[in-house]
Amino acid sequence: MAMGMNEEKSIKGKEELVVFSIVKESACSECGRELWSGDFLRKEGDKALCMECADLDRLIYLPRGDAALTRRAGAHSRLRVVVLRWSRTRKHYERQGVLVDEDALERAEAECLEDAEAREKRRQREAERRLELDEAFVMEFARQIQALYPGCPQGAERKIAEHACRKYSGRVGRSAAAKKFEPDAIHLAVQAHARHRFTDYEEFLGTGHGRAEARDLAGPTLDLVLTKWSGPGPDK
Repeated sequence: MAMGMNEEKSIKGKEELVVFSIVKESACSECGRELWSGDFLRKEGDKALCMECADLDRLIYLPRGDAALTRRAGAHSRLRVVVLRWSRTRKHYERQGVLVDEDALERAEAECLEDAEAREKRRQREAERRLELDEAFVMEFARQIQALYPGCPQGAERKIAEHACRKYSGRVGRSAAAKKFEPDAIHLAVQAHARHRFTDYEEFLGTGHGRAEARDLAGPTLDLVLTKWSGPGPDK
């Protein structure tokens, strides 16, 4: 095994601590402990050290395979050591994983678990949303919005249609008029979206105004928004 301290500097262009997962039997230069294939060995000059003699035995081995976990554990660990192993077929050293602090690994695992739970919750919400939507109906509703409001921001027509057309919601998109794509139903859905997203209506509600009063206060801004959306789109 020829790779030593100098070669460490070449890994990804920076110096990193390295140990080797050995492929041949060896022995520790200091304590004489026998090292078997798969054991870790640290090179210090001409010495080949076991993990205990190299003061690295407290670290936990994290095999490659989970990039997010490896990245987080390495970032949290006070000491991070790269594990390499010689590939007889490729004729070069390959990364096998890293050695990190146990508490860093536990922290990284907790963070990744939180992400996994968040992704699962998002997946469930998206699945529920798909069940609540009639895709063909939503697409046509969105097309009707774009026809009546060509100046509507790109993508907003889809959001308006999805919100208005959820099954069992009782919203305007589920009304008999909406199912016939009557203009009045389309206008009501667009107005509701614009009122909430592009006026101070919700701020008025939050400061104690009743719904009717809040709508009156937001009315002038809403009229301006709808007038703009009723005009030609930006590419016309």
